[in-house]
Amino acid sequence: MDNLLPTRTLIPAQPSARTPASTPGWTPASTPGWTPVSASSATAPPTVLLASADDLLLDDLLRLAAAAEVTPRVEHDLLGLRRNWQTAVLIVVGQDLAEPLARTQPPRRPGVLLAARAPTTSARLPPLMPTPIGAPDTYRHALAIGAEGAFVLPADEAELSTKLSDALDGGTRTAITLAIVGGCGGAGATTLAAAVAVTAGRRGLRSMLIDGDPLGGGIELVLGTEHYEGSRWPALLNAAGRVSASALRAALPSVDGLAVLSWDRSDVTALPPEAMRSVLGAAQRSSDLVVVDLPRRPDPASEEAFVRATSTLVVVPRDVRSCAAAARLVAPLRQVAHDLRVVAREPGLNGLSALDVADHLSLPLAAKLGYERDLPSVLDDGRFDPRPRSALGRAANEVLDLFGLHGLLAA
Repeated sequence: MDNLLPTRTLIPAQPSARTPASTPGWTPASTPGWTPVSASSATAPPTVLLASADDLLLDDLLRLAAAAEVTPRVEHDLLGLRRNWQTAVLIVVGQDLAEPLARTQPPRRPGVLLAARAPTTSARLPPLMPTPIGAPDTYRHALAIGAEGAFVLPADEAELSTKLSDALDGGTRTAITLAIVGGCGGAGATTLAAAVAVTAGRRGLRSMLIDGDPLGGGIELVLGTEHYEGSRWPALLNAAGRVSASALRAALPSVDGLAVLSWDRSDVTALPPEAMRSVLGAAQRSSDLVVVDLPRRPDPASEEAFVRATSTLVVVPRDVRSCAAAARLVAPLRQVAHDLRVVAREPGLNGLSALDVADHLSLPLAAKLGYERDLPSVLDDGRFDPRPRSALGRAANEVLDLFGLHGLLAA
């Protein structure tokens, strides 16, 4: 797994030989991770374009690209930059080309960054913030070409490296992330989490389901995927830094296109917060929807997930004792989670109304989850199938509609 999910590290600067500046698409052959642009690939749209006639700046940019495992196209002049202006996913413009580019009034587009070298020593400068004394040209040029950020090297190397890695992972996509937690024991949060993720997949959404409770029964037992090949949490406990989004998805068990990260039958009972942070970040970059099933007890790893979630759904059965237990959970959750909502689950017998539950907890109602008498036996038999007309399927669809995750239904 160490080779499968590498962390990003910066490679020390190395001297490089350079061909004449008039050669478009050329990159120093001594740069680590670099491969020449072949004749067949020269016409393919580049993912990352580096444009500068400043050899020292290009050396720094190519070193960062190699560390991010990106093979960029390099242009040394304004003509080459303008030729690729509309096709590259990410364009890093050297400050030396920014002013002549601005005079051509290029069409505004996303994914443009400005890079500059600090003249001597420079403090770290936040992108496009009020211009400090000594760096007026950098930010004036960034605004002139419509850049999303300005990076002064070497102070901003880490931030620029992250931008390059985002381009490799398919851009800066951030999935809708739903944290689902039971307001009391046996509330049905794990079942709802699985239903939302499965239903999203049936809508054509790229989804991932993450089991964040090492002491739970295992979400793969709900799905019936415990015998599927692929990585589980114990293989990812040492993940730290930036994890490859595509490698993570390829490593996990998958059912009908839904990637599932669960626990095996080992004795591991704790999840490091660094692992949750890195894995969840990779999941968000490769998905339309990430669903995280979390434990009721507070711990650093679950707090990472709550903080990074778009919304937290608390599943609460509609009875007095469950509401009392959920109220004790909601109070500390407000400290780490935002956009808290409640899913009111119908009890087996008569109970409170869904609005009563929401009012008691002072939370907006996200969905109503009806009672399904046969659900426990269905789960025991490995026949989990949240059909659209079932109570579970209706609740899952209600949740997805709430967050605008219509998928193929919108087509």
